[in-house]
Amino acid sequence: MGIFTRIGDILQANINDLIDKAEDPEKMVKQLIIEMDNQVDDATKALGQAMGSQKVAAMELADAKAAAADWNDKAKLALKAGNEALAKKALDAKVGVDQQVAALQANYDQISANVDSLKNQVEQLKMKLDEARSRQQVLVARSRMADAAQKTAVTITSATTDSAFAKLDALERKITEKEATAEAYASMSDAEIIIGDEDEFAKLEHEAAVNSQLEALKAELNLD
Repeated sequence: MGIFTRIGDILQANINDLIDKAEDPEKMVKQLIIEMDNQVDDATKALGQAMGSQKVAAMELADAKAAAADWNDKAKLALKAGNEALAKKALDAKVGVDQQVAALQANYDQISANVDSLKNQVEQLKMKLDEARSRQQVLVARSRMADAAQKTAVTITSATTDSAFAKLDALERKITEKEATAEAYASMSDAEIIIGDEDEFAKLEHEAAVNSQLEALKAELNLD
């Protein structure tokens, strides 16, 4: 599961930290996804082999059970014919087969448990791979945005003055104020809608109560 630790480190890492370490996030994630894909393939092949072994074990177990049942039937037949000695020989053979059945059953149960475990592991691997693929584009986009932001920052630093930064700060404050105002108006509108709905519900509840009591009075007075 070391691959999951590595992919988790990358997906949770800060892009700027990766850049500072002179690492290429895009290449790293692509390589990790390739490794995870290969791991899924290997696990799937292992599961296929285990399921093949399970099928063989099931056939062997079924054959042994059938043989035990056959010896049991022969013992019954011998007893019905009055040949107890022959019945004991049949049962002797059955006991030997019963021991094989027990061993084959244990082997089958172990293989089945392994198959179930492998199925679960394969499913988890596929889920992790799907998650990594879905987040790959986001990580790559963030990496590219970080590169662009870094280049832009260098350009701004070398080409602007403190006065320009002051203007940018003032513009940002105005935008922030506009956003706050818009949010306030939106909140007020939502509140009005909620209050309006509550009034409507109150009217409906009141009308229902009046109708209920009216019907009760009619019933009491035997009025249809």
